Amino acid sequence: MEYKILYRPTYSLLEITLERGEEIFSEAGAMVYCSPTIEISTSMKGGIFGAFKRKLLGGESLFINKYVAREKGCVGLAPPYQGDVMAKELNGEFYVQSGGFLACTSGVDIDTKWGGAKTFFAREGLFLLKLHGNGKVFISSFGAIHEVEIKGEEFTIDTGHIVAFEQGLDFKVRPVGGIKTTLLSGEGLVAKFSGVGKVYVQSRSVDHYVGWLASLLPKSIRER
Repeated sequence: MEYKILYRPTYSLLEITLERGEEIFSEAGAMVYCSPTIEISTSMKGGIFGAFKRKLLGGESLFINKYVAREKGCVGLAPPYQGDVMAKELNGEFYVQSGGFLACTSGVDIDTKWGGAKTFFAREGLFLLKLHGNGKVFISSFGAIHEVEIKGEEFTIDTGHIVAFEQGLDFKVRPVGGIKTTLLSGEGLVAKFSGVGKVYVQSRSVDHYVGWLASLLPKSIRER
């Protein structure tokens, strides 16, 4: 399997070339185009229980699309919003926020992970997608993806900018400061990461973007 990520980082398009017999899985609705040699099927990866758990708890689609090459061909995939796409070689576990999963190879399992009470007030909710196994994972973001390497120190990231993080890291969700700072700074809640590993952040926040768009609407519409 070969791939290339085009038009980064704003309107990224993932193009995957599959040799005969190779396969790739993607989030439902991610396909932009494919060769006539590619067969597409839709299923509930992990069975009915696993699919409903991802849908209800992880915020992902109920279905996963599978692309299999009868002969060599290509598949074009893209996230639903403007942003970046990144490839990650997986050998173990990897945690992705809701909406960040785009595609993976057949050796990767998709599950949900309880984030614990520490995530209760996080905007992204209580659950993360847990990707585990061996293979390649493609994640997407709103805006560009920036890699932050943490080496034992505590590092603070706005919850709305977290895309994914590696096994070996832990986090606690906290207000950005005291009551005054939390209410007036516009930052709200942050995640304080500790441990050793990499966190992948997006340069834009969906929450902040939606709030900015709402501020442009006439007051009569905002109050409905």
